[in-house]
Amino acid sequence: MKVCVTSTGNSLASPVDPRFGRCGVFFIVDTETMECSALPNPAMSSGGGAGTKAARIVVEAGARAVLTGNIGPNAFEALSAAGIQVYTGLRGTVQDAIAAFKSGTLKPVAQPTVKAHAGI
Repeated sequence: MKVCVTSTGNSLASPVDPRFGRCGVFFIVDTETMECSALPNPAMSSGGGAGTKAARIVVEAGARAVLTGNIGPNAFEALSAAGIQVYTGLRGTVQDAIAAFKSGTLKPVAQPTVKAHAGI
């Protein structure tokens, strides 16, 4: 399964970025093969609509789950509409987030965890 981890950098040792729509990098990881790719987030510096722009990137990358610190309402709605589960509260490194996901202990959220424009 492909998952997206919001990250501040381009490696498994990079910290998880607590923001979804304005994170620096989307780290796409296939949890079965551990094949990885780092996608820069062009929505990071958007004047508005960063959450929905970011969600579109994640959908197009084929991710089925998002691991992040927090998620706003517009991004949550877009990801949910695409059938993507969202897991929040992640900290540590990208590798830590993947390990937590693979352990099965994370629970998907049923609603946004921050208000609109919280990542600005």
